[in-house]
Amino acid sequence: MQVKHVADYSVYLLVRVLLCFVQSLSLETCQRMSTSLGWFCWHVLKVRRKVTRENLAIAFPDKSPEQRDAIARAMWDHLLLMVMEIAHAPRKVKRTTWKQHSSIPSMKETLVHQISERPTVIISGHLGNFEMGGYLLALHGFPTHTVARPLDNVYLDRFVNKFRGSTGQYMLPKQGSGEQITEVLDNGGTLALLGDQHTGRGACWVDFFGKPASTHKAVSVFTLGSLAPTVVSVAMRRNGRPLVFDMVVADIVDPVADDFQLGTIPLLTQWYTRHLEDQIRQSPEQYWWVHRRWKGQPRSRKQLREAKRLRAA
Repeated sequence: MQVKHVADYSVYLLVRVLLCFVQSLSLETCQRMSTSLGWFCWHVLKVRRKVTRENLAIAFPDKSPEQRDAIARAMWDHLLLMVMEIAHAPRKVKRTTWKQHSSIPSMKETLVHQISERPTVIISGHLGNFEMGGYLLALHGFPTHTVARPLDNVYLDRFVNKFRGSTGQYMLPKQGSGEQITEVLDNGGTLALLGDQHTGRGACWVDFFGKPASTHKAVSVFTLGSLAPTVVSVAMRRNGRPLVFDMVVADIVDPVADDFQLGTIPLLTQWYTRHLEDQIRQSPEQYWWVHRRWKGQPRSRKQLREAKRLRAA
């Protein structure tokens, strides 16, 4: 145990040193550096190349291998720049400068739900700079409670959560936070979750890029159980510019609206998954293709038929 603490603290110190170095550079230099490091990760280190290629082949079967590799190569540029943006954010993105770094095109619709006494659920994915999404929402005056799995390294976990909470974003652990989530929703708070993570065979299976994908049931349970207006939103880098984002609202549904037709977990889960897919198709290089989104198959033919029915609808 002592050895693990020493190793974790050493990694933490190394990360802090690297972040200090990144903070000493201009954003323009960071962008150029991320391009060079992205090339190195893809062509030399070949980090998760097999998984990335498999995912892109599923998502874009109509594209050539060369086109899919170009997306993967650009993805590494994006991921590395994303880390550098997070390093610069506390110093550059403040309440007096947020207009230089972000905008919410659907500000009116977002504001209506945020100032309401009813709870709100925000669903995002590993798209754009998802870490900056909650940071910027809180900076705009919309504090959120975000559910995330703690990092294995306790020192890095404490450091990352300090960044996340610096503007008013509150973190809830992925396991054992049921009572806290209920309290947030009962008090009219805003709950933010990532909705594109593999959950296991016992989850809700929905269509994602034409293939069944295991998806958390809890996201839809929170919406339907609390009758909370639900927003699909992502923080997309605008025109490739570092640390400049559009807080895109893909769609909003309200369970108490007369025209609400997503009253089951599969229907609601398919709804937000489809909107995340639409956003990914617009900027595939800003998606996290390195994680295994498609693993296994639904347990029964009934679930497969349900996925096909939802795809046809």
